[in-house]
Amino acid sequence: MLVTGLFHCAIKTNDLKATVGFYTRVLGLREVARPDFGYPGAWLACPAPGGDAIVHIYAGGPALGREGKAPSGTGAIDHLSLAAHGFHEFRERFRAADLDWREFLVPGTTLWQLFVYDPSGVQLELTFDGSVEAGPPPDMRDGRRYVAGDSFFTPRV
Repeated sequence: MLVTGLFHCAIKTNDLKATVGFYTRVLGLREVARPDFGYPGAWLACPAPGGDAIVHIYAGGPALGREGKAPSGTGAIDHLSLAAHGFHEFRERFRAADLDWREFLVPGTTLWQLFVYDPSGVQLELTFDGSVEAGPPPDMRDGRRYVAGDSFFTPRV
């Protein structure tokens, strides 16, 4: 027996358009065909060795809690990490989209990280191999440095 990779993750949202826009326009994932489950949603492809992993977005149906609204934030799952290339380009995309983000240099490694929240408050970590990234390393100054457990999510109304 062997687990060979992450097949998909599922994210609940109250704003399907904003959430799909974030993942496609800001992160660069692409929308792929999704079966008709009888409620709104989207499937977004995340390139991975051995085939695409899929980010499932649920809006309505099973995404809704007892109050008829999807929860926000990451809950017991702290964050979703995606391997990425183009550290400085992603940072500029966040700036252009008026998104707040944090940066981190993993101690004792060449891993660079960017942290950002999707419209539903799900925290994402983009991880880069800093040894092949051009430009300066992550900004580790107070206010820009990522601090585990310190949320910087601000819901957009």
